[in-house]
Amino acid sequence: MKSRADKLGRMVSLVKLQLRLAEWQLVHLRQQEQSLQDEQEWLVGALNGGKPPAGSSSDSIARRLNRTSVGVRAVKEQASRQLDQVRTETRRVKQLQVVANAALADKLRDAEKRALEEMTGISPAVREWTPRPASRNKT
Repeated sequence: MKSRADKLGRMVSLVKLQLRLAEWQLVHLRQQEQSLQDEQEWLVGALNGGKPPAGSSSDSIARRLNRTSVGVRAVKEQASRQLDQVRTETRRVKQLQVVANAALADKLRDAEKRALEEMTGISPAVREWTPRPASRNKT
């Protein structure tokens, strides 16, 4: 069975991948928002220009502008939720990294302790049978 530190390390890498995906989705939403805003600016310019583009009436441009405004609001709400998710994932990554680092430090300490025991010739079984020194603190 794999050690706790190894499992936690895999969990950290998985959560980091989830964070990267959430960040990518946020960037994609921001790009969508920007393109919708650019379209809004173009439509407003077309309406204010007095002469609509060929094949378009002022009414059709106004309808498109209305749909674009609704789309911008929806994308902004989605981006806000996605930003919250990115922040949550970032906190999760940091928390898991702290736990994984502690588990790795424990694993390294245990390995070092076993190596020292092997070097000194004290086996864990012998240590269990030897009496512990009495505490010097008197109560």
